[in-house]
Amino acid sequence: MTKTLLLLPGDGIGPEVTAVARRVAGRLITGGLALAVEEASFGGASIDAHGVPLTDDTLTRAKAADAVLMGAVGGPQWAGQPYDKRPEAGLLGLRAGMNVYANLRPARCFSALADASSLKRVYVDGLDILFVRELTGGVYFGEPRGVETLADGQRRGVNTHVYTTSEIHRVARIAFALARTRKGEVVSAEKGNVMEAGLMWREDVQALRDAEYPDIKLSHMLADNMAMQLVKNPRQFDLILTDNLFGDILSDEAAMLTGSLGMLPSAAIGDPGKPGLYEPIHGSAPDIAGRGVANPCASVLSLAMALRYSLGAPELADKVEAAVEAALDKGARTPDLGGTMTTTAMGDAILAGL
Repeated sequence: MTKTLLLLPGDGIGPEVTAVARRVAGRLITGGLALAVEEASFGGASIDAHGVPLTDDTLTRAKAADAVLMGAVGGPQWAGQPYDKRPEAGLLGLRAGMNVYANLRPARCFSALADASSLKRVYVDGLDILFVRELTGGVYFGEPRGVETLADGQRRGVNTHVYTTSEIHRVARIAFALARTRKGEVVSAEKGNVMEAGLMWREDVQALRDAEYPDIKLSHMLADNMAMQLVKNPRQFDLILTDNLFGDILSDEAAMLTGSLGMLPSAAIGDPGKPGLYEPIHGSAPDIAGRGVANPCASVLSLAMALRYSLGAPELADKVEAAVEAALDKGARTPDLGGTMTTTAMGDAILAGL
């Protein structure tokens, strides 16, 4: 049965790196993978073409696909748009519309890049952390929110951090299930010492583990302590479960331990059988867009995650990841990694490993 991959190249370097992922997908299709690849506009490109960052048609196609692979969105040319009309609003709308509530962000340090990390090799060589971040709740989505003018002329900004037990349990189930495929360990991060919703997160995660996953070793850590531990001894962690805000911050911190943001993929998944959303975690990088020097590895590795979690081809995911590692071992480097290769040349090096 042929599955469908929808590409949303986005803005800035998004189309450049997505084109390499498309080449890799094409090689797999030539090798026998039953996959149809489609494409749609998204983000700033969609604003320019349709006046909105996410059209109803694109969302419908995303929900009907088996997997969605996107580039980055945003750029200075759309900075003056209202928040609900900016490219980033399209991303939030896509996540909510697809109901992808668990963000999987691996922080893996390839041995060939250990010296490019912000930490010494001894701390990061062999690093392999998987973050499971709640993606559609918390302070980014809570109500009330906004900015108001008070009677005395001051402005007051409000964002609400809110979670329900069901929101916590559904992302924790994914974390515990993934832990069974790794080391069987989960560290959950929150700020329960100063936030009632954080304490509730800790209690509900623990209750679910006790009731349904007694084989998983669960520990809890305050998010600020985890930020410190990630630069002190990052290899102590295997799988980290956390909420939307802390997951956003902590996974970006861990990303820099790996050598470059250009190496890191991500997945956003929801209920079984529903399509997942896959994307490199780097931004649209307007300063280098169009120069052909962006690192495509994160986009290719995001394709590998799509193969593993949505397209039913985990063995091909392993091959794609091995091809990226082989390219790095042979010295393939884009400028962000200290090399001179173009985006296209890096793609050629990866394809040579397939």
